[in-house]
Amino acid sequence: MATTALVDPDTGLTQAQLAARHGLRVAGERPSVVEYSRQLWAYRHFIAAYANAKLVASYSNAKLGQLWQVLTPLTNAAVYYLIFGVVLAQNDMPNYIAYLTTGLFIFNFTQSAVLTGTQAISSNLGLIRALHFPRASLPLSTTLTQFQQLLASMVVLIGIVLVTGEPLTWEWLLLVPALLLQAVFNAGVVLTVARLGSKSTDLKQVMPFILRTWMYGSGVLYSVSLFERLPSWATTLVQYNPLLVYIELARYTLMEEAPLLNESLTQLWLVGGGWAVLAGLGGFLYFWRGEQEYGRG
Repeated sequence: MATTALVDPDTGLTQAQLAARHGLRVAGERPSVVEYSRQLWAYRHFIAAYANAKLVASYSNAKLGQLWQVLTPLTNAAVYYLIFGVVLAQNDMPNYIAYLTTGLFIFNFTQSAVLTGTQAISSNLGLIRALHFPRASLPLSTTLTQFQQLLASMVVLIGIVLVTGEPLTWEWLLLVPALLLQAVFNAGVVLTVARLGSKSTDLKQVMPFILRTWMYGSGVLYSVSLFERLPSWATTLVQYNPLLVYIELARYTLMEEAPLLNESLTQLWLVGGGWAVLAGLGGFLYFWRGEQEYGRG
């Protein structure tokens, strides 16, 4: 009785064809942008919990605990007021205390997010290598942690502004969308520096110098009217500085007579929104393209 030889259906197929036939995929393959966004949304509770844990842990060894969220910017404001408000006589400006603290608190939001975000990947290699999750969760949780600290600082800032004589108006409500735009901008920048920091650990040494220069170019400590002495092209460049824009939005909403480099509120909102979209979307795509790299090597 004749026997029929069994033919292997996989015979003659390439490795790619075999993978497609059996539904196999490359380990750690980068998902599409849409799928990656869905994964991040699915991990939203992890991002929030991780941000809260980082916030609590950062002050766990201090006796005053989370009170330092308020004391740190207040101490900085006091030092800068002594130097620029008293020694350098910037206090001839209307309500210089409110002007200074608004600039410091808004700038500190971006500064703290960028400094911690630079190490969002490099300082969590153990977690990255042990678990599978969208890596953007780490820099986004960093941004969320700093946003929570900002909310505590805003309570103090509003108290300072009221005590120094600024009236409470409906324009104060515009502070909410202004801070949200800055938060989106920060998230994009943090995603960018997180990928750069994963490639070069020296970035965390350079970043404080970059941020210090950025602060001096954002009119945090002194009147922005000084920028009008620059050549016209340089003044225009400063006007589009994203941090100066977000600081001026905050000053515009909280203060009656704050010197502004951008006199048009419409222009401030358009530029602030443009930077949020550009940095947020650009940073997300840049980080996503490196998803396969994190934790390797």
